[in-house]
Amino acid sequence: MSFIARLLVAAALLVVPFAAQAEGYYPLPTDDGHAVGNHRVPVEIESRIDKLPGIVVVGNPRGAVTLVEFYDVNCPFCRVASGDIDAMLKTNRELRLVLVPLPVLGVASVQGTRVELAVAKLTSAANFYKFHRLLDTTRGVVDGARALEAAKAIGLDQNKVLALANDDKLAGVMSAHLKLADDLAIPATPGFVIKGVAIVGYPGPKAMAAIVAAVEECGAVVCDGQ
Repeated sequence: MSFIARLLVAAALLVVPFAAQAEGYYPLPTDDGHAVGNHRVPVEIESRIDKLPGIVVVGNPRGAVTLVEFYDVNCPFCRVASGDIDAMLKTNRELRLVLVPLPVLGVASVQGTRVELAVAKLTSAANFYKFHRLLDTTRGVVDGARALEAAKAIGLDQNKVLALANDDKLAGVMSAHLKLADDLAIPATPGFVIKGVAIVGYPGPKAMAAIVAAVEECGAVVCDGQ
């Protein structure tokens, strides 16, 4: 099967329906005072995240607070969130960030995600995170070629990356990510999961920091009396 044919097969994964229903609203405001969509997620579904293939854990692997981010390499809001979360990682030594690529914005995103998954197999979590941040600070569309350039920038052999990116098995990895996002009722990027709650959309740096602080303080996204 040719590379283009593989991309078309992978792109077909994008039609996975997001049918799960959101429940259990919490009063979580965005930085500009609006309500951010959020809902409870069952423990048995949340526990599947760490078993997903192709995820990368950065920050403190044994941190007290786990924040899961579902993102698309071409999502502008994901890029904004990435910079803010990176700042949190530098100041909060208890934050464990789980990165879950979710290619929902077209064929270019599928191409970029294929390269991401290949990079994750070829290098350390710390080096992958450098690659991830390079993509998030890129202007314009991230496709396979631009992702390969970022892989080269962190010292990886582009031919090795491309060979892995063309692996048919990666379609199954992306399908697993899409299926779990569906089960978590996360229909778009960015989406986050933290302490049994899914957050759809990015609430802003102050709001996200408050959510993480609440989990550290009382084990919930909102503490009693707040």
